[in-house]
Amino acid sequence: MRIFRSSFPEGFVFGAATAAYQIEGASFGGAGSCHWDTFAATPGNVLRAEDGARACDHYHRWPEDLDLVRDGGFDAYRFSTSWARVMPEGRGAPNQEALDFYDRLVDGMLERGLKPYHTLYHWDLPSALADLGGWTNADSPKWFGDYAEVISGRIGDRVASTATINEPWCVAWLSHFLGHHAPGLRDIRAAARAMHHILLAHAEAMERLRGLGLGNLGIVLNFTPAEPASDTPADLAATARQDAIANRWFIEAIAKGSYPEEALEGMAPHLPEGWQDDLGRISAPIDWLGVNYYTRGLIQQGEGPWPQISDAEGRRAKTQMGWEIYPEGLSGLLQRLSREFVGDLPLYVTENGMAWNDRIENGACFDPERIDYIDRHLSAALAALDCGANLKGFFYWSLLDNFEWAFGYERRFGLIHVDFDTFARTPKASYHELRSALGK
Repeated sequence: MRIFRSSFPEGFVFGAATAAYQIEGASFGGAGSCHWDTFAATPGNVLRAEDGARACDHYHRWPEDLDLVRDGGFDAYRFSTSWARVMPEGRGAPNQEALDFYDRLVDGMLERGLKPYHTLYHWDLPSALADLGGWTNADSPKWFGDYAEVISGRIGDRVASTATINEPWCVAWLSHFLGHHAPGLRDIRAAARAMHHILLAHAEAMERLRGLGLGNLGIVLNFTPAEPASDTPADLAATARQDAIANRWFIEAIAKGSYPEEALEGMAPHLPEGWQDDLGRISAPIDWLGVNYYTRGLIQQGEGPWPQISDAEGRRAKTQMGWEIYPEGLSGLLQRLSREFVGDLPLYVTENGMAWNDRIENGACFDPERIDYIDRHLSAALAALDCGANLKGFFYWSLLDNFEWAFGYERRFGLIHVDFDTFARTPKASYHELRSALGK
Protein backbone atom coordinates (compact mmCIF):
# COMPACT_ATOMS: atom_id res chain seq x y z
CA MET A 1 0.00 0.00 0.00
CA ARG A 2 1.07 3.56 -0.74
CA ILE A 3 -1.13 5.20 1.89
CA PHE A 4 -0.21 5.00 5.58
CA ARG A 5 -1.59 6.23 8.89
CA SER A 6 0.99 9.01 8.80
CA SER A 7 -0.62 10.31 5.59
CA PHE A 8 -3.66 11.41 7.62
CA PRO A 9 -4.04 14.04 10.35
CA GLU A 10 -3.29 13.11 13.93
CA GLY A 11 -6.36 11.66 15.62
CA PHE A 12 -7.89 10.34 12.39
CA VAL A 13 -9.90 7.22 13.29
CA PHE A 14 -9.35 3.94 11.47
CA GLY A 15 -11.83 1.16 12.09
CA ALA A 16 -13.58 -1.93 10.82
CA ALA A 17 -17.34 -2.43 10.67
CA THR A 18 -19.86 -5.25 11.06
CA ALA A 19 -23.62 -5.66 11.60
CA ALA A 20 -25.43 -7.81 14.15
CA TYR A 21 -27.61 -10.00 11.91
CA GLN A 22 -24.75 -10.59 9.50
CA ILE A 23 -22.32 -12.01 12.06
CA GLU A 24 -23.90 -12.87 15.44
CA GLY A 25 -26.12 -15.86 14.72
CA ALA A 26 -29.81 -15.04 15.16
CA SER A 27 -30.62 -18.47 16.61
CA PHE A 28 -28.51 -17.84 19.71
CA GLY A 29 -29.18 -16.04 22.96
CA GLY A 30 -32.95 -15.71 22.90
CA ALA A 31 -33.16 -13.43 19.87
CA GLY A 32 -36.62 -13.04 18.40
CA SER A 33 -37.51 -13.57 14.77
CA CYS A 34 -36.84 -10.68 12.43
CA HIS A 35 -38.14 -10.00 8.93
CA TRP A 36 -34.86 -11.22 7.44
CA ASP A 37 -35.53 -14.66 8.91
CA THR A 38 -38.86 -14.90 7.14
CA PHE A 39 -37.63 -13.20 3.96
CA ALA A 40 -34.81 -15.77 3.75
CA ALA A 41 -37.29 -18.61 4.38
CA THR A 42 -39.22 -17.62 1.25
CA PRO A 43 -37.97 -19.39 -1.90
CA GLY A 44 -36.03 -17.23 -4.34
CA ASN A 45 -35.25 -14.34 -2.01
CA VAL A 46 -31.76 -15.29 -0.82
CA LEU A 47 -29.04 -17.05 -2.77
CA ARG A 48 -28.94 -20.76 -1.88
CA ALA A 49 -31.75 -20.11 0.65
CA GLU A 50 -29.19 -19.17 3.31
CA ASP A 51 -30.01 -17.15 6.43
CA GLY A 52 -28.45 -15.58 9.49
CA ALA A 53 -29.28 -18.34 11.97
CA ARG A 54 -25.61 -19.10 12.64
CA ALA A 55 -23.86 -16.43 10.56
CA CYS A 56 -20.26 -16.17 11.87
CA ASP A 57 -21.13 -17.35 15.40
CA HIS A 58 -19.88 -14.00 16.67
CA TYR A 59 -22.29 -14.40 19.59
CA HIS A 60 -19.89 -16.98 21.04
CA ARG A 61 -16.65 -15.96 19.32
CA TRP A 62 -16.68 -12.23 19.95
CA PRO A 63 -13.49 -12.21 22.10
CA GLU A 64 -11.53 -13.71 19.19
CA ASP A 65 -13.07 -11.19 16.78
CA LEU A 66 -12.26 -8.22 18.99
CA ASP A 67 -8.69 -9.50 19.30
CA LEU A 68 -8.50 -9.41 15.50
CA VAL A 69 -9.71 -5.78 15.46
CA ARG A 70 -7.12 -4.81 18.07
CA ASP A 71 -4.29 -6.77 16.45
CA GLY A 72 -5.13 -5.23 13.07
CA GLY A 73 -4.05 -1.84 14.40
CA PHE A 74 -7.53 -0.33 14.32
CA ASP A 75 -8.65 2.42 16.67
CA ALA A 76 -12.36 1.67 16.60
CA TYR A 77 -14.96 -0.99 15.94
CA ARG A 78 -18.29 -0.12 14.36
CA PHE A 79 -20.96 -2.61 15.43
CA SER A 80 -24.73 -2.75 15.54
CA THR A 81 -27.10 -4.06 18.15
CA SER A 82 -30.02 -6.22 17.09
CA TRP A 83 -33.49 -4.87 17.83
CA ALA A 84 -34.90 -8.40 17.55
CA ARG A 85 -32.33 -9.65 20.05
CA VAL A 86 -32.81 -6.84 22.57
CA MET A 87 -36.63 -6.84 22.29
CA PRO A 88 -37.75 -10.15 20.75
CA GLU A 89 -41.32 -8.91 20.23
CA GLY A 90 -40.17 -5.46 19.14
CA ARG A 91 -41.92 -3.93 22.15
CA GLY A 92 -42.30 -4.74 25.81
CA ALA A 93 -39.85 -6.48 28.11
CA PRO A 94 -36.25 -6.63 26.89
CA ASN A 95 -34.21 -9.81 26.68
CA GLN A 96 -31.80 -9.59 29.63
CA GLU A 97 -29.45 -12.09 28.03
CA ALA A 98 -29.09 -9.74 25.06
CA LEU A 99 -28.42 -6.73 27.24
CA ASP A 100 -25.77 -8.70 29.12
CA PHE A 101 -24.20 -9.78 25.82
CA TYR A 102 -23.89 -6.23 24.53
CA ASP A 103 -22.60 -5.12 27.93
CA ARG A 104 -19.79 -7.66 27.66
CA LEU A 105 -19.13 -6.77 24.03
CA VAL A 106 -18.69 -3.05 24.75
CA ASP A 107 -16.54 -3.75 27.80
CA GLY A 108 -14.47 -6.10 25.62
CA MET A 109 -13.81 -3.29 23.16
CA LEU A 110 -12.76 -0.90 25.88
CA GLU A 111 -10.47 -3.50 27.46
CA ARG A 112 -8.69 -3.80 24.11
CA GLY A 113 -8.33 -0.05 23.66
CA LEU A 114 -10.99 0.13 20.94
CA LYS A 115 -13.55 2.92 20.60
CA PRO A 116 -17.08 1.46 20.30
CA TYR A 117 -19.07 3.04 17.43
CA HIS A 118 -22.65 1.88 17.95
CA THR A 119 -25.35 1.61 15.27
CA LEU A 120 -28.87 1.15 16.60
CA TYR A 121 -30.50 -0.30 13.49
CA HIS A 122 -28.89 -2.33 10.72
CA TRP A 123 -32.03 -3.81 9.15
CA ASP A 124 -33.21 -6.50 11.61
CA LEU A 125 -36.82 -5.41 12.21
CA PRO A 126 -38.61 -7.74 14.67
CA SER A 127 -41.16 -9.96 12.93
CA ALA A 128 -43.87 -8.96 15.42
CA LEU A 129 -43.56 -5.39 14.15
CA ALA A 130 -43.38 -6.50 10.53
CA ASP A 131 -46.78 -8.11 11.18
CA LEU A 132 -48.08 -4.61 11.93
CA GLY A 133 -46.69 -3.13 8.71
CA GLY A 134 -43.17 -2.41 9.88
CA TRP A 135 -41.82 0.87 8.55
CA THR A 136 -45.09 1.63 6.74
CA ASN A 137 -46.83 1.95 10.12
CA ALA A 138 -47.02 5.49 11.52
CA ASP A 139 -46.23 4.12 15.00
CA SER A 140 -42.86 2.67 13.90
CA PRO A 141 -40.84 5.75 14.95
CA LYS A 142 -42.17 5.43 18.51
CA TRP A 143 -41.37 1.70 18.58
CA PHE A 144 -37.85 2.49 17.48
CA GLY A 145 -37.49 5.23 20.07
CA ASP A 146 -38.44 2.79 22.82
CA TYR A 147 -35.79 0.32 21.62
CA ALA A 148 -33.19 3.09 21.33
CA GLU A 149 -33.81 4.06 24.96
CA VAL A 150 -33.56 0.50 26.22
CA ILE A 151 -30.25 -0.42 24.58
CA SER A 152 -28.65 3.01 24.97
CA GLY A 153 -29.71 3.08 28.60
CA ARG A 154 -27.55 0.00 29.04
CA ILE A 155 -24.44 0.74 26.92
CA GLY A 156 -24.73 4.40 25.92
CA ASP A 157 -22.47 5.58 28.74
CA ARG A 158 -19.49 3.70 27.25
CA VAL A 159 -19.79 4.06 23.48
CA ALA A 160 -17.81 6.67 21.57
CA SER A 161 -20.73 7.50 19.30
CA THR A 162 -24.18 6.30 18.31
CA ALA A 163 -25.73 6.17 14.84
CA THR A 164 -29.50 5.89 14.68
CA ILE A 165 -30.06 4.16 11.32
CA ASN A 166 -27.77 2.45 8.84
CA GLU A 167 -28.58 3.20 5.19
CA PRO A 168 -32.22 4.32 5.30
CA TRP A 169 -32.39 4.19 1.49
CA CYS A 170 -31.87 0.43 1.72
CA VAL A 171 -34.35 0.14 4.57
CA ALA A 172 -37.02 1.99 2.61
CA TRP A 173 -36.55 2.18 -1.17
CA LEU A 174 -34.47 -0.94 -1.88
CA SER A 175 -36.77 -2.99 0.34
CA HIS A 176 -40.24 -1.49 -0.31
CA PHE A 177 -40.02 -0.27 -3.93
CA LEU A 178 -37.34 -2.39 -5.62
CA GLY A 179 -38.11 -5.40 -3.40
CA HIS A 180 -34.53 -6.69 -3.17
CA HIS A 181 -34.34 -6.78 0.64
CA ALA A 182 -36.75 -7.65 3.44
CA PRO A 183 -39.71 -7.19 3.47
CA GLY A 184 -39.43 -7.55 -0.31
CA LEU A 185 -42.25 -5.21 -1.32
CA ARG A 186 -42.69 -3.48 -4.68
CA ASP A 187 -45.21 -0.80 -3.81
CA ILE A 188 -44.73 2.96 -4.17
CA ARG A 189 -47.14 3.82 -1.33
CA ALA A 190 -45.27 1.52 1.06
CA ALA A 191 -41.94 2.89 -0.15
CA ALA A 192 -42.92 6.54 0.26
CA ARG A 193 -44.21 5.96 3.77
CA ALA A 194 -41.13 3.98 4.73
CA MET A 195 -38.91 6.74 3.29
CA HIS A 196 -40.62 9.21 5.63
CA HIS A 197 -41.12 7.04 8.70
CA ILE A 198 -37.48 5.92 8.79
CA LEU A 199 -36.44 9.57 9.01
CA LEU A 200 -39.01 10.14 11.75
CA ALA A 201 -37.53 7.15 13.58
CA HIS A 202 -34.13 8.81 13.34
CA ALA A 203 -35.62 12.02 14.77
CA GLU A 204 -37.38 10.13 17.58
CA ALA A 205 -34.19 8.31 18.56
CA MET A 206 -32.18 11.53 18.50
CA GLU A 207 -34.67 13.14 20.88
CA ARG A 208 -34.69 10.14 23.22
CA LEU A 209 -30.88 9.88 23.32
CA ARG A 210 -30.45 13.61 23.86
CA GLY A 211 -32.91 13.19 26.72
CA LEU A 212 -30.63 10.53 28.22
CA GLY A 213 -27.77 13.03 28.11
CA LEU A 214 -25.90 11.21 25.36
CA GLY A 215 -23.81 13.02 22.76
CA ASN A 216 -21.88 12.39 19.56
CA LEU A 217 -25.01 11.25 17.74
CA GLY A 218 -25.41 10.85 13.99
CA ILE A 219 -26.81 8.78 11.16
CA VAL A 220 -25.22 6.63 8.45
CA LEU A 221 -26.36 7.28 4.89
CA ASN A 222 -25.34 5.39 1.77
CA PHE A 223 -24.59 7.34 -1.38
CA THR A 224 -24.17 6.18 -4.97
CA PRO A 225 -23.18 9.22 -7.05
CA ALA A 226 -25.39 9.27 -10.14
CA GLU A 227 -23.83 10.06 -13.51
CA PRO A 228 -25.71 10.14 -16.84
CA ALA A 229 -24.94 7.42 -19.37
CA SER A 230 -25.22 10.08 -22.09
CA ASP A 231 -25.90 13.79 -22.43
CA THR A 232 -29.40 13.31 -23.86
CA PRO A 233 -32.15 15.24 -22.07
CA ALA A 234 -33.89 11.99 -21.14
CA ASP A 235 -30.77 10.51 -19.48
CA LEU A 236 -30.01 13.79 -17.71
CA ALA A 237 -33.55 13.94 -16.31
CA ALA A 238 -33.43 10.30 -15.19
CA THR A 239 -30.11 10.96 -13.47
CA ALA A 240 -31.58 13.91 -11.59
CA ARG A 241 -34.46 11.73 -10.39
CA GLN A 242 -32.10 8.96 -9.29
CA ASP A 243 -29.89 11.45 -7.45
CA ALA A 244 -32.94 12.87 -5.69
CA ILE A 245 -34.21 9.46 -4.55
CA ALA A 246 -30.95 7.70 -3.73
CA ASN A 247 -28.71 10.53 -2.57
CA ARG A 248 -30.55 13.76 -1.79
CA TRP A 249 -33.78 12.57 -0.10
CA PHE A 250 -32.24 11.77 3.29
CA ILE A 251 -29.42 14.28 3.53
CA GLU A 252 -31.59 17.13 2.28
CA ALA A 253 -34.26 16.34 4.87
CA ILE A 254 -31.69 16.20 7.67
CA ALA A 255 -29.57 19.16 6.59
CA LYS A 256 -32.21 21.46 5.09
CA GLY A 257 -35.61 20.26 6.28
CA SER A 258 -36.93 19.59 2.78
CA TYR A 259 -37.40 16.82 0.24
CA PRO A 260 -36.12 17.23 -3.35
CA GLU A 261 -38.74 18.17 -5.91
CA GLU A 262 -37.56 15.54 -8.40
CA ALA A 263 -38.47 12.84 -5.87
CA LEU A 264 -41.67 14.48 -4.65
CA GLU A 265 -43.08 14.50 -8.18
CA GLY A 266 -43.62 10.76 -7.81
CA MET A 267 -43.81 10.23 -4.07
CA ALA A 268 -45.83 13.18 -2.77
CA PRO A 269 -49.25 11.55 -3.47
CA HIS A 270 -48.23 8.55 -1.36
CA LEU A 271 -46.66 10.25 1.65
CA PRO A 272 -48.59 10.26 4.95
CA GLU A 273 -50.87 13.21 5.60
CA GLY A 274 -49.11 16.12 7.26
CA TRP A 275 -45.61 14.93 6.34
CA GLN A 276 -44.45 18.53 5.91
CA ASP A 277 -44.99 19.16 9.62
CA ASP A 278 -42.42 16.48 10.53
CA LEU A 279 -39.47 18.02 8.69
CA GLY A 280 -38.62 20.33 11.58
CA ARG A 281 -38.00 17.33 13.85
CA ILE A 282 -36.16 15.43 11.14
CA SER A 283 -33.76 18.33 10.55
CA ALA A 284 -32.68 18.69 14.20
CA PRO A 285 -28.88 19.00 14.37
CA ILE A 286 -26.70 15.91 14.26
CA ASP A 287 -23.13 15.76 15.55
CA TRP A 288 -21.62 13.88 12.62
CA LEU A 289 -22.58 12.15 9.38
CA GLY A 290 -21.60 8.61 8.38
CA VAL A 291 -20.99 8.08 4.67
CA ASN A 292 -21.18 4.61 3.09
CA TYR A 293 -19.69 4.48 -0.40
CA TYR A 294 -19.06 1.57 -2.74
CA THR A 295 -19.56 2.66 -6.35
CA ARG A 296 -21.20 5.11 -8.72
CA GLY A 297 -24.35 4.64 -10.80
CA LEU A 298 -24.50 5.18 -14.56
CA ILE A 299 -28.10 6.18 -15.26
CA GLN A 300 -30.26 6.18 -18.34
CA GLN A 301 -33.93 6.71 -19.10
CA GLY A 302 -36.07 3.70 -18.24
CA GLU A 303 -39.49 2.53 -19.33
CA GLY A 304 -42.80 2.27 -17.52
CA PRO A 305 -44.28 4.56 -14.86
CA TRP A 306 -42.33 7.02 -12.68
CA PRO A 307 -39.43 7.16 -11.91
CA GLN A 308 -38.35 5.74 -15.32
CA ILE A 309 -34.78 5.00 -14.26
CA SER A 310 -32.51 2.30 -15.63
CA ASP A 311 -28.90 1.37 -14.87
CA ALA A 312 -26.40 1.45 -17.72
CA GLU A 313 -23.42 -0.88 -17.89
CA GLY A 314 -20.33 0.56 -16.20
CA ARG A 315 -17.00 0.69 -17.99
CA ARG A 316 -14.59 -0.01 -15.13
CA ALA A 317 -13.37 -3.22 -13.51
CA LYS A 318 -16.00 -4.64 -11.17
CA THR A 319 -16.11 -6.34 -7.78
CA GLN A 320 -17.80 -9.69 -7.11
CA MET A 321 -21.01 -7.71 -6.56
CA GLY A 322 -20.81 -6.37 -10.10
CA TRP A 323 -20.09 -2.87 -8.82
CA GLU A 324 -17.68 -0.62 -10.69
CA ILE A 325 -14.46 0.19 -8.85
CA TYR A 326 -14.58 3.99 -8.92
CA PRO A 327 -12.49 5.54 -6.10
CA GLU A 328 -12.74 9.10 -7.41
CA GLY A 329 -16.45 8.95 -6.68
CA LEU A 330 -15.68 8.90 -2.95
CA SER A 331 -13.59 12.05 -3.12
CA GLY A 332 -16.20 13.88 -5.15
CA LEU A 333 -19.00 12.73 -2.84
CA LEU A 334 -17.27 13.92 0.34
CA GLN A 335 -16.58 17.29 -1.25
CA ARG A 336 -20.17 17.60 -2.48
CA LEU A 337 -21.59 16.82 0.94
CA SER A 338 -19.40 19.44 2.56
CA ARG A 339 -20.12 22.03 -0.11
CA GLU A 340 -23.88 21.57 -0.58
CA PHE A 341 -25.24 20.10 2.65
CA VAL A 342 -23.22 19.88 5.85
CA GLY A 343 -20.44 22.48 5.73
CA ASP A 344 -17.88 21.73 8.43
CA LEU A 345 -19.88 18.94 10.09
CA PRO A 346 -17.56 15.98 10.88
CA LEU A 347 -17.77 13.22 8.29
CA TYR A 348 -16.82 9.57 8.67
CA VAL A 349 -16.54 7.00 5.91
CA THR A 350 -18.46 4.37 7.85
CA GLU A 351 -18.39 1.71 5.12
CA ASN A 352 -16.19 1.11 2.11
CA GLY A 353 -15.01 -2.23 0.81
CA MET A 354 -15.21 -4.84 -1.90
CA ALA A 355 -16.50 -8.39 -2.32
CA TRP A 356 -14.20 -10.87 -4.03
CA ASN A 357 -14.22 -14.61 -4.65
CA ASP A 358 -11.62 -15.27 -1.94
CA ARG A 359 -10.15 -18.73 -1.46
CA ILE A 360 -7.91 -20.30 1.17
CA GLU A 361 -4.83 -21.85 -0.44
CA ASN A 362 -2.07 -23.45 1.62
CA GLY A 363 -3.57 -21.93 4.76
CA ALA A 364 -3.57 -18.35 3.47
CA CYS A 365 -5.85 -16.00 1.51
CA PHE A 366 -4.12 -13.81 -1.07
CA ASP A 367 -6.31 -10.88 -2.18
CA PRO A 368 -4.22 -8.26 -4.02
CA GLU A 369 -7.37 -6.83 -5.63
CA ARG A 370 -8.67 -5.81 -2.21
CA ILE A 371 -5.32 -4.32 -1.20
CA ASP A 372 -5.41 -2.13 -4.30
CA TYR A 373 -9.07 -1.23 -3.66
CA ILE A 374 -8.37 -0.10 -0.10
CA ASP A 375 -5.30 1.85 -1.09
CA ARG A 376 -7.10 3.71 -3.87
CA HIS A 377 -10.10 4.57 -1.71
CA LEU A 378 -7.89 5.80 1.14
CA SER A 379 -6.15 7.97 -1.46
CA ALA A 380 -9.54 9.33 -2.52
CA ALA A 381 -10.44 10.07 1.11
CA LEU A 382 -7.14 11.88 1.53
CA ALA A 383 -7.82 13.93 -1.60
CA ALA A 384 -11.17 15.03 -0.13
CA LEU A 385 -9.40 16.03 3.09
CA ASP A 386 -6.94 18.09 1.09
CA CYS A 387 -9.88 19.85 -0.58
CA GLY A 388 -11.38 20.84 2.76
CA ALA A 389 -13.79 18.05 3.70
CA ASN A 390 -13.90 17.65 7.49
CA LEU A 391 -13.26 13.91 7.34
CA LYS A 392 -12.51 12.36 10.73
CA GLY A 393 -12.37 8.61 10.12
CA PHE A 394 -12.52 5.65 7.78
CA PHE A 395 -14.10 2.24 8.53
CA TYR A 396 -13.54 -0.74 6.24
CA TRP A 397 -16.51 -3.00 5.45
CA SER A 398 -16.24 -5.61 6.67
CA LEU A 399 -14.09 -7.08 9.38
CA LEU A 400 -15.42 -10.59 8.60
CA ASP A 401 -16.85 -12.43 5.65
CA ASN A 402 -20.50 -12.67 6.65
CA PHE A 403 -24.13 -13.15 5.66
CA GLU A 404 -24.36 -10.71 2.78
CA TRP A 405 -28.14 -10.33 2.81
CA ALA A 406 -29.79 -11.50 -0.43
CA PHE A 407 -26.44 -12.87 -1.61
CA GLY A 408 -26.09 -15.27 1.33
CA TYR A 409 -22.55 -16.33 2.17
CA GLU A 410 -21.17 -16.27 -1.36
CA ARG A 411 -20.07 -12.61 -1.45
CA ARG A 412 -16.99 -12.09 0.71
CA PHE A 413 -16.24 -8.52 1.84
CA GLY A 414 -14.10 -9.37 4.87
CA LEU A 415 -10.53 -8.66 5.83
CA ILE A 416 -10.90 -11.97 7.67
CA HIS A 417 -11.85 -15.12 5.77
CA VAL A 418 -14.52 -17.16 7.57
CA ASP A 419 -15.03 -20.86 6.96
CA PHE A 420 -18.80 -21.10 7.41
CA ASP A 421 -18.63 -24.79 8.29
CA THR A 422 -15.99 -24.60 11.04
CA PHE A 423 -16.12 -20.81 11.72
CA ALA A 424 -12.31 -20.71 11.47
CA ARG A 425 -11.01 -17.16 10.99
CA THR A 426 -8.08 -16.60 8.61
CA PRO A 427 -6.75 -13.05 8.17
CA LYS A 428 -6.35 -12.28 4.47
CA ALA A 429 -3.35 -10.60 2.89
CA SER A 430 -5.34 -7.34 2.92
CA TYR A 431 -5.65 -7.54 6.71
CA HIS A 432 -1.89 -7.90 7.08
CA GLU A 433 -1.18 -5.14 4.55
CA LEU A 434 -3.59 -2.71 6.19
CA ARG A 435 -2.21 -3.63 9.62
CA SER A 436 1.25 -2.67 8.40
CA ALA A 437 -0.04 0.60 6.88
CA LEU A 438 -1.64 1.48 10.23
CA GLY A 439 1.71 1.00 11.93
CA LYS A 440 1.00 -2.18 13.85
